[in-house]
Amino acid sequence: MEKLSDIIFYSIDKSIKTYRQFAQKNISKAGIEITIDQWLVLKTIEEDNSIAQKDIAIKTFKDVASITRIIELLVQKGYLSRKLKSQDRRRFELTLTDEGNDIIKKMQPYIQINRAQALKNITDEEIKNLHSTLSKIISNIN
Repeated sequence: MEKLSDIIFYSIDKSIKTYRQFAQKNISKAGIEITIDQWLVLKTIEEDNSIAQKDIAIKTFKDVASITRIIELLVQKGYLSRKLKSQDRRRFELTLTDEGNDIIKKMQPYIQINRAQALKNITDEEIKNLHSTLSKIISNIN
């Protein structure tokens, strides 16, 4: 009988969850009051400030309701501003505030440290092969 530890998708999920817990712990320890999910939303908006909430959900692998809650928290924290779009009153224009840009910059060294720790003793070739393998899996099921 197959064990969970023998299933590649279990290992992939476990590695992602373990990394997120590790990264969140280090960010919290540094006194930065933001979650990984909140950072992902800020980073997504930073990369494309015209992105719609449903597209943020797709890009961050979250449901729209979760993104709505995260955006509300980011607005309350002062990291995002939200205003109705003039041409479509059903959609919001989301803009990073100065505080939002600052928190992204403040997080960057911790993100680099976390990634370096997670990828320690893994060669560039192994990372390249992993990217290639994961891309093939995604292609197979899309």
